[in-house]
Amino acid sequence: MTLSVCFVIMPFGKKVDFGGRTIDFDAIYEKIIKPAIDDVGLAAKRSDEELSAGIVHKAMFERLILSDYAVADLTIVNANVYYELGVRHAARPQTTVLLSAEASRLPFDVGPLQAHPYSLDAHGRPNKVKADRDKLAEKLRYCKSHPAPDSPLFTLLDGFVAPQVAHEKTDIFQKEISIADAFTQRLHDAKANDVTALDAIRDELGDIGAREPSVVTALFLAYRSLKAWDRMIALYQVMDPILASTALAREQYGFALNRAGRPRDAERVLTDLIAKHGPSSETYGLLGRVYKDRWRAAKQKGDAIEARGALDKAIDAYRKGFEADWRDAFPGVNAATLMEIRNPGAPEVKALVPVVRYAAERKIARGAGDYWDYATLLELAVLERNDPEIAARLASAWAEKDNIDGWSPESTAANLRDIAEAREGKGEDVAGLRGVIGRLGGG
Repeated sequence: MTLSVCFVIMPFGKKVDFGGRTIDFDAIYEKIIKPAIDDVGLAAKRSDEELSAGIVHKAMFERLILSDYAVADLTIVNANVYYELGVRHAARPQTTVLLSAEASRLPFDVGPLQAHPYSLDAHGRPNKVKADRDKLAEKLRYCKSHPAPDSPLFTLLDGFVAPQVAHEKTDIFQKEISIADAFTQRLHDAKANDVTALDAIRDELGDIGAREPSVVTALFLAYRSLKAWDRMIALYQVMDPILASTALAREQYGFALNRAGRPRDAERVLTDLIAKHGPSSETYGLLGRVYKDRWRAAKQKGDAIEARGALDKAIDAYRKGFEADWRDAFPGVNAATLMEIRNPGAPEVKALVPVVRYAAERKIARGAGDYWDYATLLELAVLERNDPEIAARLASAWAEKDNIDGWSPESTAANLRDIAEAREGKGEDVAGLRGVIGRLGGG
């Protein structure tokens, strides 16, 4: 039996509210919202599960309009959440339930709407799980048995009429959701195996351009996790043009092109994306990697002129990426490391390092840190030649290595190896640094 869909509109990950409190929205979804929806016999679909990185197009609008029920969390002023709620309220007069954490302040325009509160502990995680889950389930059951207008457009504007959608359209939507669920689960299982398992799913999907964007995106990123660059490239080239035009898809396409040995094509894709969508820490970070790989290749060939030009371009790209978003330490630490290689002990490195450290430390303090943030602090300690801190930061990064893609320690080792080689060229003893590189698996 196909279950009715309850679409969940909410932030994901850990976000900070107006009072500076960090809230774990993934925990709220997993412990309160999804279980409550399951209790009522509905199929929970979360917006970021369906369309990664905020892809908004036909599939998103279908979910907002055709889902029989919706739950929206208004705890923080999140542009995507409020936009999606507006679309939902314009299309569906009823069956939209609003939530908000206790002590949250709703913006003026939605202040009069009834948002059911839930409780958080001091760490921004659900505090009264069973009680809040039961209250949400009770509200959803009431919506099923007593449907009444809850959209202000339909309650306040006389004569406002909802768009009519044929039952056949809704039935097809429900069926496609079920099929997408099955494929997504299979992708999750196959990703831990090998590329052959993913290829089998790819063949079953048939016309990629006509398939659910969520499934295509999941397959695209599953190939990435297995470093199947050629397959990522081939998949991108048959995607629906709208999906292929999104920043997420184009960034990962550029990443795959570079890893597949096509750096000029990768450079073109990423610079075109920046020209179209503006500066981004992620896009500039990927572009910086293209130039950094070019620098390494030129250095290995012994072409000093090409190497210097590529190094300068890599530094420029990483610096622009950090300037685009000071909260993202990744491009910042890469810029600092390459500046150190270009000119060991340079004043510009000393000026940049504290800013990058602050970005990484704040992310960790918010509870949102991952391997890359701890590795950043390790790399900064190396730049400052702080041996006691290097040991502590190595331990912290090593503890996080299994929580992210497998090539993370080897990427860190490669960066530290670049520093070691530059210092050796200046006659510096790098035996201790070589030991750190060896521990990371970098030889």
